Amino acid sequence: MNLAATGPADAPVQTRLRVLLVEDDPGDALLVEEYLADTTLDVDLLWVQNLHEGIAHAARKAPDCVLLDLHLPDAQGVGAVRRVQEACGAAAVIVLTGLAEDTAGADAVASGAQDYLVKGAVTGELLDRAIRYAVHRKQVEHTAAQLRANQQRAQENQRLERGLLPVPMLPPEPRVVPASRYLPGREGALLAGDFLDVVETADGVVHAVIGDVSGHGPDEAAMGVCLRIAWRTLVLGGYRDAGLLALLERILVAERTDPAMFATVATLRLDPASGHADVTLAGHEAPLLVEKGQATQIAARPGIALGFLPGTEDWHTSRVVLPPAGSLLLYTDGLTEGHAGSGPARLGTEGLITVIAAAPDPYGQALLDHLTAATRALDGGRHLDDVAVLLLTWTATGRLPGPRARRSGHEVGHGG
Repeated sequence: MNLAATGPADAPVQTRLRVLLVEDDPGDALLVEEYLADTTLDVDLLWVQNLHEGIAHAARKAPDCVLLDLHLPDAQGVGAVRRVQEACGAAAVIVLTGLAEDTAGADAVASGAQDYLVKGAVTGELLDRAIRYAVHRKQVEHTAAQLRANQQRAQENQRLERGLLPVPMLPPEPRVVPASRYLPGREGALLAGDFLDVVETADGVVHAVIGDVSGHGPDEAAMGVCLRIAWRTLVLGGYRDAGLLALLERILVAERTDPAMFATVATLRLDPASGHADVTLAGHEAPLLVEKGQATQIAARPGIALGFLPGTEDWHTSRVVLPPAGSLLLYTDGLTEGHAGSGPARLGTEGLITVIAAAPDPYGQALLDHLTAATRALDGGRHLDDVAVLLLTWTATGRLPGPRARRSGHEVGHGG
């Protein structure tokens, strides 16, 4: 049964409300219709005489407000409130109680109803205010619940992402000391399509990887994690160089959500005792050798990116002679594709080498902090991209150098 109730012609324009009246007494239902006619509410009123029918109607078209009698043929007391909430949790609930029911209304509110009205004491003005406030409170509660759920989901995602970030697998006193910076371009993210990792195997050789999955979404971040974990597993399993990259490419092709997805990768094997490093590139920039605050790009043969033309396997390993002390800097293009100032020119590798030369402290984490801060300052926020940087440092003595005032030549401090 539909009972149409609208306010006066001069009432302010407002959102039309769907009100479900669950009342088994026709006389009380008629009174509610008359009260609504005296309000300024714009209402579509649907009247049903039992809870089962009301829940069925609510399932088809959710109401904004339910006016609920607590004494129905198929439901009694606060149990009816709970059943309505389960059926249409977004609807405000106002219970209708008798004059002799001293605590029924308060009990219903404690069970989740937004308000209660006492039959025989209802007026049009009171019903108008009760419905408006109940619907508003329910909307506020619903918004707050969604906000809490979103915050909890974000916190869970951050814990998950933090757990997937790499932890170098090195001995307590490694001969090669890593430092890294990882800056996702997506706001609020901890993971991106860029990835890096460092592992020292039983023979004392340090293995490192850095890579960049094309794109900037969560699918790319998931692929980056997948490739990093696969790389570590394969290295520990004895795979090296082109054979290692071939297996990584097979994993990428099998796991990627877009057939156009690819990844650039640089891997290296570093053995300070023998004085050399072996570098294999798959569409990635060659590392920089940093020695005494000056950087040069090492000569390494380029190769095709993973997944670009699957099965091509055009990768070659280049051997690089190392100085007794120095660092190798591996980085993704988010560090070099930004602008070199206010003009259109990009920083590029040569610009990065200049930034390194200007670093007040060319060692360890201090150097990486300088690189990320300086390159972003030059870009001015015009090119926000994922950035991953890995610095591997070794010395002849095994002790890392500290910060130096390179312009004057005086030592100003020591690092660990």
